Amino acid sequence: MKKQIPIMKPYFDDREAAAVAEALKSGWVAQGPRVAEFERLVAAHEGVGYGVATTSCTTALHLLTVTAGFGVGDDVLVPSFTFVATPNSVEYTGARAVLADVDPATFNLSVPWLESFLAENYAAGDDGYYHRRDGNRLAGIVPVNLFGLCAELPAINRIAAQYGMKVIEDSACAFGAMIDGTHEGGFGNPSALSFHPRKSITTGEGGMILTDSEEFAGRLRVLRSHAASLSETQRHRAKGYLLPEFDEIGFNYRMTDLQAAVGIAQMEKIDLITAARRRLAGRYDRLLAERVPWLIAPYVPAGYTHVYQTYCCRIRLEALGLKSIEEGNRFRNAVMDLLETNGIATRQGTHATHTLGTYRGRYGYAAYDLPGAYESDRLSIALPLYVELTDEDQDRVIDELIRSAAVRRS
Repeated sequence: MKKQIPIMKPYFDDREAAAVAEALKSGWVAQGPRVAEFERLVAAHEGVGYGVATTSCTTALHLLTVTAGFGVGDDVLVPSFTFVATPNSVEYTGARAVLADVDPATFNLSVPWLESFLAENYAAGDDGYYHRRDGNRLAGIVPVNLFGLCAELPAINRIAAQYGMKVIEDSACAFGAMIDGTHEGGFGNPSALSFHPRKSITTGEGGMILTDSEEFAGRLRVLRSHAASLSETQRHRAKGYLLPEFDEIGFNYRMTDLQAAVGIAQMEKIDLITAARRRLAGRYDRLLAERVPWLIAPYVPAGYTHVYQTYCCRIRLEALGLKSIEEGNRFRNAVMDLLETNGIATRQGTHATHTLGTYRGRYGYAAYDLPGAYESDRLSIALPLYVELTDEDQDRVIDELIRSAAVRRS
């Protein structure tokens, strides 16, 4: 039986188990001192002042959309090519997620599209910009730093300032990603990280907000814990038998110390993990260029540091003599099916959310309304990438890609 090669595998050793055992022995398993330490380590790594841990990146994004003040009658731009949690976090507030197109080369928000769309659809009013047809207020934008590559954050910040939009970075996939040495979350915007098992480091489930504002971090910590006037640590140090005051509606978005214990152990290996993923990505780059001309390797603009949470490629239609995205999609799906049959897991990069039933039905999107996102959805293919992937494993992935493509075309 052939060895199974998964799309991703977390990198654990004895440290995670020991850290969890120590947390269990301490008796403090809910949010506590280990969460605080994990927040400190992550924020320091990204060069940002404060981290606020949450149950997931989705809940981190929800806290950010709530604190941004988004609500009914507001428009918030979100790239369509992203996991559905991104627009959902906007819709939770009652605001409208306005789906934006992406550049298929980077899979990130298209700045030229953004500039054109805003100029065409929004007009200046007395206190902001408003949709020309329905009057919704232009409130914010959520650029996604997808697959480990930052979006064009300086340009997006410039446009956001021009239109008075608040910016929230969805950095679920981008822990460690940089532009000219500045990490995601370091461009003046709050950012939301994910520690799902498919991310570079994991706590099982979990997320974190990064911010340079001490006041804002304190506000987020209150909201993530039912908006209690005292934290669990503060209660523990004072008269813990008295319940705190609750002056507003908050949320239960607290990470546990068990999860944070895993995260702290993972942070001890973050440099090793990032270096291994970047080395393997570089090797894929070379192998694809030499042997698989019909796959386009991930593009990295000058000055950008890609951390390859996902090694996501695109089908090159012209190399296969294919005439349409639909033909390319059928080819890709067949190749992925053959790879799966032979023990190699792949995935499409993510989905174009404007093609999903909930957003297609709610707002009437057609597939080619956002052609870059549609192309990215239908032609992307993510290859296995994780620390313990061997060179021999990679060679087998490449060999199976070649063989499967030959079978599909015969």
